Amino acid sequence: MTSIHDAALFLAHACVLEEDAANRFSDLSEAMKTYGNQEVAAFFGQMAKFSRLHLADARARSGFRTLPDLKPEEFQWPDGESPESASMEGSHYLMTVEYALELALDSEKRGQAFYAEVAKTTTDSEVRMMAEEFAAEEAEHVAQLEVWVARHPKLV
Repeated sequence: MTSIHDAALFLAHACVLEEDAANRFSDLSEAMKTYGNQEVAAFFGQMAKFSRLHLADARARSGFRTLPDLKPEEFQWPDGESPESASMEGSHYLMTVEYALELALDSEKRGQAFYAEVAKTTTDSEVRMMAEEFAAEEAEHVAQLEVWVARHPKLV
């Protein structure tokens, strides 16, 4: 991953990442409703709401800036795709609560790692500050998901 040293470029990444997270949590919420687990569906719905709030924050911070309109290949994602664009290939009729929680936890950890890496490698103090804030928010999501994963251990 190339370091991000420009606030507008960072915010363009943050907007896509948070939108991906909101979409994924909404999809997982709908899947859990379909599979009859209203409690986990409500949790994922709340997480989608938090991601939409983070997206609104990123958009508000862009304010006077013009964010670059990046093509998919121009994003500087660690693995070539947004850390929060989790594959929903497993969201079929056999998806379990445990699998859904693990999928969400993995995505949030990747999002947190992305922001932490930007904070560590940037030379721009504004980007560092924003990346640290976003990494802290993602760390809160990771902690919440870890609690839910512990409540729903995998059956071996």
